[in-house]
Amino acid sequence: MRVAFLGLGIMGHAMATNLVRAGHDVTVWNRTPGKEVEGARVAASPAEAAQGTEVVWLCVSDTAAVESILFGPNGVEQSLTEGMIISDSSTIAPAATRKFAERVAAKGVQYVDSPVTGSKAGAESGTLLFIVGGDEPAIEKLKPLYAAMGKKIFRMGETGKGQSAKLVMNLQIALIYEGFAEALTLAAKLGVDAGSLIHLVNASLVKSGVVEYKAPFVLNRDFAAIFPLRLMRKDIRLALDAAKEARV
Repeated sequence: MRVAFLGLGIMGHAMATNLVRAGHDVTVWNRTPGKEVEGARVAASPAEAAQGTEVVWLCVSDTAAVESILFGPNGVEQSLTEGMIISDSSTIAPAATRKFAERVAAKGVQYVDSPVTGSKAGAESGTLLFIVGGDEPAIEKLKPLYAAMGKKIFRMGETGKGQSAKLVMNLQIALIYEGFAEALTLAAKLGVDAGSLIHLVNASLVKSGVVEYKAPFVLNRDFAAIFPLRLMRKDIRLALDAAKEARV
C-alpha cells in the first residue's frame, strides 16, 4: 500500500521501518529534519508526504501536533482525496479525535484512531497491540499495515473509542509504575534487597506485566527514557480532562 508516515520518534521510526520491510511504499516526514527510514522517501511537508497515498499514518506527541500536521500550513488536509484513510497512533484527546474525523469526512476521508501499547521493544519487533476506534470497513483495509507493525488489534468501537481505551490503559500503567517506584524506594530505606523483592512480587498477586518489563532495567540501573515522563504526564492530563467531560 502507498503510505505516508508522519512522525519518526521513539515509536514512529520503528513502525515506519517495519512497513518498509513488509514491502509497502512509504513516504516519511518528521517535524525535526534529518530523520530518515531506509527504503522510504522523505517529504518536505505533511502535504507533500500525503500526495497520492492511500493511507496517512500519524505517530506524534500530542493533540496539538496532530491538529497542526493535519490542518496547519502545508498540512495533510491539502492533499486529501476521497477514499483515503487517516490512521492516528498518537495518544490524544478522544473529543479532538472525533472533531478531526468529522472535518476530514467532508472530503470523503475515513479516520481511524490506532493508538498502541507495547513500548519501544514492541515497535522494533513488530509486536505492538493496536487499540482501534473506527468503522470496520476502514479497519479491514488497514489490516495489512497493522500486521506489519503489530501482532493484534482490538477494536473498541467507533472513532474516538480507541483513544478513550488508550487513556484508560495509560492511567493504569502510570499508577502501577508509581506504586512500583515508591515500593522500591521504601524497600531500599528498610534494607530489603530489590532483587529479592521483585522475585516475591512476581510470585504473588502483585505481579504485573508492567513490573516484569521494567524490573530488569531498574535492577541494571538503566534509566534511559523509553517512554518520557512528560508524555505520561500529558496522558494523565488527558485522562483527567476526559473524566471531567464524563462527570466521573
